[in-house]
Amino acid sequence: QWQLVESGGGLVQTGTSLRLSCVASGFSLGRYATGWFRHAPGKKREAVSCISSDDGMTYVIDSVKDRFTASRDHAKNTAYLDIDSLKPEDTAVYYCAADCDPDLPIQRFRYLEVWGQGTLVVVSS
Repeated sequence: QWQLVESGGGLVQTGTSLRLSCVASGFSLGRYATGWFRHAPGKKREAVSCISSDDGMTYVIDSVKDRFTASRDHAKNTAYLDIDSLKPEDTAVYYCAADCDPDLPIQRFRYLEVWGQGTLVVVSS
């Protein structure tokens, strides 16, 4: 069974940093583009980042690219999202997913679509 499990969310203060993890099981995460999405209360789901499996490029939306860093550890079959200088507007459920399309606004998937259950990040002001 192909599965993604996120962790690392929690209640944090404005200005702090956080690392979200996404562990894959049942398949090799590195063979597919790995994305992070977030869904904030009252807002539409937003694609935050996508690491391409074709060229290894990392795509991050402009609004957070100075604070968000997406990465992968192939040996651990794990993806990460590092968030610096957290803001209250970062409050959301964060999901990892495979196999994202790097054209982030479209939120399209390529050969398959696998989602994690999400991890909640709450940033207090």
